[in-house]
Amino acid sequence: MLGRRAAESGVPAGQAVSLYLSAARQVWAELPMVVRARDSAAVRAAADAVLQVIDDAVAVFADGHAQALRERVRREETIRRELIEDLLRGDAHLGELVERAEPFGLDLTRTHQVALAAPGRRLPDIEAAVSSLERIVLDRFGDRDALVATKDGQVVVLVPAEPASVSGVRSNPGKATSLGRVLHAELDRLRRGRPWQIAVGRPHLGAYGIARSYEEAREGLSMAARLRLERPVIEAEDMLVYRVLVRDLPAITDLVHTVLSPLVQARSGAAALLATLEAYFATGAIATQAAARLHLSVRAVAYRLARVKALTGYDPADPTHRFTLHTAVLGARALGWPEHELPLSQSLERSTPRADLPAGRADRRAT
Repeated sequence: MLGRRAAESGVPAGQAVSLYLSAARQVWAELPMVVRARDSAAVRAAADAVLQVIDDAVAVFADGHAQALRERVRREETIRRELIEDLLRGDAHLGELVERAEPFGLDLTRTHQVALAAPGRRLPDIEAAVSSLERIVLDRFGDRDALVATKDGQVVVLVPAEPASVSGVRSNPGKATSLGRVLHAELDRLRRGRPWQIAVGRPHLGAYGIARSYEEAREGLSMAARLRLERPVIEAEDMLVYRVLVRDLPAITDLVHTVLSPLVQARSGAAALLATLEAYFATGAIATQAAARLHLSVRAVAYRLARVKALTGYDPADPTHRFTLHTAVLGARALGWPEHELPLSQSLERSTPRADLPAGRADRRAT
């Protein structure tokens, strides 16, 4: 009981034990048996009795103190986890969020950004990654306005935005000082979880800005998986073009269907030709570099590009056609085509006869 009360009052265990020992010394000096007795055996017996009492009292006190601390840690961890969930979800009452965030050193009037770290495969225990990142984050940003937690098998890092980011000037992604690269360098030292992929949301102001930055980081990881991007650090700015593409789903679906669907007629299927186009555009439309990336001969790449032109009517070497083809290729990867069927947009529905209707009725619906 005393140990629990001491822990709840914030009294350290060492200080309380020191008080017990001081009281024991005073009691020992005033014991009649010790002051008056000349028999050493009696003195030793008295000493054993006093030490036993102290030992029992300290043990009970320490157990109560430790149990109360464990309960407080679990309680604080629950509060911390609920706070992080509400911050990332962005639908909690603002006044309550500000009040709940204050004990954790978060100033929700500031500008923050969120980074997400995803392991190469799901880890049974991700605490090692959390501890590693927490150490480096606190060293760099201090213990205020910074949090490291886990969510859905990923590590969430919340930090205050740096002045260069807040001013609107994009930091150089090649610098080792960027948040994503700092986190990746630290995680890459761990034995488990590699290869890690880090997505960093843009800095946003206020409590709801945290949720927005988190959503950008989450979308970055999701889009990187769909586009098969293997880069270790993904900046939200680099994914804006893909977000624009998938925002108008019917339009990008029509584009992919109209421009690229003829590729399925190729003997090897659409996947090989699509991969060739990706490599060709990624290397600045240089066939020799595309061939090296694909581990093919330049002649094979030239043949595939010619097949694309013959099937689609779009010439990858023609600058006026290249933009359309490149946009369609990006849209195909965002939609997961050709591995997955394209979602049927309204325009495709209007142009596709329904199999459950007679031919005449289907034609009338199409018109």
